[in-house]
Amino acid sequence: MSVVSREAPARRVQLVEVLVFLLILLPSMVLPALGMRPDELRFALVAAAVIAHNVALVSLIAYFVWRSGEGLRSVGWAAARPVREALVGVALFVPFFLAVGMLERLLRQAGFTAPSAPPDYLLPQTAPEQLLALALITAVAVGEETIFRGYLIRRFDAVTGSRATAVVLSTVIFALGHGYQGSLGIVAVGFIGVGFALIYFWRGSLIAPMVMHFLQDVMGLLVAPRFIGG
Repeated sequence: MSVVSREAPARRVQLVEVLVFLLILLPSMVLPALGMRPDELRFALVAAAVIAHNVALVSLIAYFVWRSGEGLRSVGWAAARPVREALVGVALFVPFFLAVGMLERLLRQAGFTAPSAPPDYLLPQTAPEQLLALALITAVAVGEETIFRGYLIRRFDAVTGSRATAVVLSTVIFALGHGYQGSLGIVAVGFIGVGFALIYFWRGSLIAPMVMHFLQDVMGLLVAPRFIGG
């Protein structure tokens, strides 16, 4: 009996580790396994892979903070008044969105390279794809804020002993991860990352940054392409 009681928790921990590992590993293997070329990709497949990737990374973070005894509150998943925090995010989004737009215009004038428009087959076209896009945007907003603001800033702060350095390191990684958006996109995303970090410090919760991130991506993925496409 004692042997079972000692082994059961270890097995559960190992199961969690394996499941999270597979969630991270498998999306990167799907496309090569199917023998698909970039021009054969479809929005649904790409969206599913990105959602799985974000779920996997957040699961891994949840596992880390559980094992360390820190809990999800330590990475920003906390708010005494979540509805109020969400409304703060909505209220801050408009001026923040306008500021990002102004920065992008200045960067274009300065000669920074802008990202090319994504091909139509990587944009949601049908009603089911648009619903999937909302799920994708939600997963990315929650995932990236948890990863880059909640977790990495906390860990870099502990390692370097400097919150400012932690913000810089996390933001650089966040921005470089958007390198496909060109030099303009990298700088703009860096600006967004610093802004979200400051709001996180101010509010003590990731809810407002998550809401702002969600709205930013809604504009980029669902709203802007309709206007650009005429």
